[in-house]
Amino acid sequence: MRRFSRGESSGQESDFRGLEDKAYEFVIETDGGVGGGYVGVFKTGEWCVAIEPHGWLVTLHEVVTELSQGCEVLAVTRHDYAADHSFAYAIDGKLVTGYRLRHPHERYGSDPDRLNGFMRELGMGLDKPEDEAAWDAVWEVNYGTAVPRSFALAAKVNGVRFGPEMLDRPMLVGPIVGNDPFAPSSSTRCLACHLTALPVPRGCIHECVGDG
Repeated sequence: MRRFSRGESSGQESDFRGLEDKAYEFVIETDGGVGGGYVGVFKTGEWCVAIEPHGWLVTLHEVVTELSQGCEVLAVTRHDYAADHSFAYAIDGKLVTGYRLRHPHERYGSDPDRLNGFMRELGMGLDKPEDEAAWDAVWEVNYGTAVPRSFALAAKVNGVRFGPEMLDRPMLVGPIVGNDPFAPSSSTRCLACHLTALPVPRGCIHECVGDG
């Protein structure tokens, strides 16, 4: 929690409903232009799960790499309005693999092919389509399956299955401080729902859900 707040808050114990209320109030106060403003964090196994409703900040390149200093961060974002669904995997300050969920053939990062074996197991097409018919076929397959496949990929990497039952757990809720998405230094690209890894014990799984 202190990583998200830059040391300003250790969070308050709450639940998902409390997190949603905090995020909704923030969205109303800011007209929805700077995300949800709050994150909920809880531990599961060797990882921590962080949920960012109505937001996307944690998957911005400069944020996910900062959060991963000394640990691992795996972030998946589902954004239903103004940005692409995205996946980001960072280790110790470096973005290792990232891609837009409906475009798994367009991977980037320091080691873009790191997760190819898992991705193929999940039926993701990793080769760039060669013609219009191939593009149409890939889009048809990926449109409805991209988000669940990205969570399945996350589970293969960290062993954590993110399901609805996780939203019933108590969590620490606190503010996300800094990294204004409209600041001049901010990336305009969003990797977006998250699973994240913190340094103790191992990592944090972050889910970011933006709906505009």
